[in-house]
Amino acid sequence: MLRKIFSHTLIYGFAPHLPKVITLFIYPLITANLTELDYGVSGVIASYLGVLIIFNTLGLRLILVNSFYHHKNHFIYRWRYVYGILRFWLIFFNLLQGVFLYIIIPEEAMGNVWEIILLTIIPSILFGPVGMIFSTYYQLKQKPLMVTSRTILVGLITVFITYYTIVELKMGYMGWIWSSFFASLIGGFLYWTHLRFRLKLKPIFSYKPKLIFKYLKVSLPVVPHQYSVYLLDASDRLVMDQLNTSTEEIGKYNFAYGFGNYFSMFSMAIGLAIGPMLNQKLKENKLFHYRDVIFAVQLMFFAISFSVSLWCKEIFQLLVNNDILSSLYPLAIIIIMSYNYRPQYLAVSIRLVYFERTKKLWRISLIAGLINLVLNIFLIPIYGFQIAAATTFVALLYMGYSGFFLSTYRSLKDGIKFYPLYWFLTHIGLTIIVFCLKDEGLFLKLLSTIFIFVPFSLWIYIRRSLFLVKNT
Repeated sequence: MLRKIFSHTLIYGFAPHLPKVITLFIYPLITANLTELDYGVSGVIASYLGVLIIFNTLGLRLILVNSFYHHKNHFIYRWRYVYGILRFWLIFFNLLQGVFLYIIIPEEAMGNVWEIILLTIIPSILFGPVGMIFSTYYQLKQKPLMVTSRTILVGLITVFITYYTIVELKMGYMGWIWSSFFASLIGGFLYWTHLRFRLKLKPIFSYKPKLIFKYLKVSLPVVPHQYSVYLLDASDRLVMDQLNTSTEEIGKYNFAYGFGNYFSMFSMAIGLAIGPMLNQKLKENKLFHYRDVIFAVQLMFFAISFSVSLWCKEIFQLLVNNDILSSLYPLAIIIIMSYNYRPQYLAVSIRLVYFERTKKLWRISLIAGLINLVLNIFLIPIYGFQIAAATTFVALLYMGYSGFFLSTYRSLKDGIKFYPLYWFLTHIGLTIIVFCLKDEGLFLKLLSTIFIFVPFSLWIYIRRSLFLVKNT
């Protein structure tokens, strides 16, 4: 199982983002041709888009996942109906998104307003939810290469377009807009042709109010839960804009946060890799195996995030050809360490979703998002844009560990203890330690990097009967 977790994590986490890793090698060229203003405009647009983007699927991916496990023999029909609902909905959604973009685009980008709007909404209007359906299908089938092979192809094209538009054509932030447009357009076409001609999966346009309301009754409670992702990841830049923080300072924060997002991608990849395995453990009632997988992944998270954070200063010095931007590595450290919440969050959320107890799931995620939002509103005017990294850390701590105390979760009485307080204190302790060591010498950093992997190695050795035996 351990080999499967690692291989699927590499496929879900590294392979789809291989183009972004390649982008790191041309970072000195890109950062030399971008300013804090470019990062600021990009960050503000992305933040405001997040206000709407969580409504694009109405939470209906949950119906796809649950019907796959609970209606194994005829789930495709349900998927086709969901496809039809979303195909119609996304036409209206994207028109609304276009109007919203026109209202919120920063003054510095108004000269490109219509170009930005059209490049943003056209791919989604043409192809709808095909990317989400395609990736969900092959994730649940545990065939990640079907997704990643296409993602890598699209990503490599995107890297070339990004380099050409930013470095050669000097287009600044518009280089990202154009590269995102081509990525969405090409990816949508590849996913649509596969769904249509290989899986024979095409939308059913049939108006059945009872069935629609039945689906939405389950899926819509997940929307506030998904909204928290926006509140946690992007609302800080929205708050900065509303508080009249300069676009340059927003750009500095957006740049540092971008490095933290690499670890966010890794955490999401872990979720995609172990999600089907954990659902299978629940189906087989192997609850102690479920817990052991969570513990192993948590220890792995601590080891990797600590190591990357420890060497953040050196990474920035190597890759960033901009003195102002390279000095922002302390913010990236806080963001990276904050994503250690993910395994504990998965331990709770996967179980609640599997048993379709989603009505109170919002109490975990939406409250975490509101914590981040409120703290930003009150603290940014006092301490400046840098404090947003700390508020994100606090909010994600709540996101990761509060679910264990939710009444809906505690009603799942099965005698398994996850020791959330222990992991919570370890999370905070490691963050303090790595922040104190961030400017130390190379020898101490190397020694600390080796030492941090000891707990993970010991746990795997102790639980080797679970992790090293195939099909356990």
